[in-house]
Amino acid sequence: MYQADAPRKPYLAKGSNVKRCPDCLMADGYCLCAYKKSIQQDGAKPVHICLLMHKEESYKPSNTGRLIEHVLPNYTHRFYWHRTEPDPEFIRLLNNPDFQPYIIFPGDRGGYEERVVCEADLLSGRTPLFIILDGSWRQAGRMFRLSEYLQYIPVLPLSTQRHSRYKLRKAPDEFHLCTVEVAIELLHQHGQENAASSLDRYFTVFNELYAQSRRQQKAQITPD
Repeated sequence: MYQADAPRKPYLAKGSNVKRCPDCLMADGYCLCAYKKSIQQDGAKPVHICLLMHKEESYKPSNTGRLIEHVLPNYTHRFYWHRTEPDPEFIRLLNNPDFQPYIIFPGDRGGYEERVVCEADLLSGRTPLFIILDGSWRQAGRMFRLSEYLQYIPVLPLSTQRHSRYKLRKAPDEFHLCTVEVAIELLHQHGQENAASSLDRYFTVFNELYAQSRRQQKAQITPD
């Protein structure tokens, strides 16, 4: 969930003066909290999502990582990225024998081919822990390259033809998904259809409310 003491700097982007819900960060009148519904995963083979979040994401209303936390609080872990001093709890999670971590990252960038796997190992008895680098496209690449403590973790590329519905930030192309869309695809691909559908519906509401709030803000500053 949103943490008031998260590492942050002043939010100075467009919309920084808008009064917002302290929990969901949506503009007043477009609060998302009433739509929150915690979901349990199906069956005996759940998957966990680990958000390794760039510190600048903690205060951005457009961040979608928090949507995963709202819907799947029992299966989501959030840690803030540090290049040389990772959170000790994050390292403990990586070393937990109950989990098998995977970094969700493209497999065709070169230099780490030996770490790329085609799919998660579901026969080992260990719960898949999917690490999503939660930041801008450029930030995610930097986090991947510069974090020595991530260099031994298998890399699982996300293979999908899903087109992104996220319009709040510009992506390199239509196949680049935002954080919550990555989680939705991972859930679909690992047999968690109910959780994936619930998260997808919540994302749709978020998109619609955010678009409405933007139109309202634009109308308020448009001269007569």
